[in-house]
Amino acid sequence: MAVHKRIRPFNTGATYPEQKLDNDLCQVVVAKGTFVFCRGQIGQNLDTSESVGIGDAAAQTEQAMANIKMLLEEAGSDLSHICKITIYIVDPRYREPVYRVVGKWLKGVFPVSTGIVVSGLARPEWLVEVDATAVIPE
Repeated sequence: MAVHKRIRPFNTGATYPEQKLDNDLCQVVVAKGTFVFCRGQIGQNLDTSESVGIGDAAAQTEQAMANIKMLLEEAGSDLSHICKITIYIVDPRYREPVYRVVGKWLKGVFPVSTGIVVSGLARPEWLVEVDATAVIPE
């Protein structure tokens, strides 16, 4: 019997055909029924795989946070139960618009947060990625 619940599994071969990858991943893992680990979310619609907000870090962050909200709800949690977020940006100039959006979505939550500037993300059009760890309330 599986200890962890895996939500929205996929294979990278279908997601990134141009990269010739074959990794089995998922969007969320619920570990032992309590901890929820979200995959880093970007400016991409989870249902259509369409990239949104091309060239607009704030718009991509809105989509990433909407994805996190949806995934946490699918897992039985919600934004108020986020414990930790990690924000990856490809340019330090995106910090203010990205953090404003995240701050709006997580007002009053007070998670632990780490911000990292990276040289690039999985696709060149992606400017920001946000991952979250939450719990499922009792």
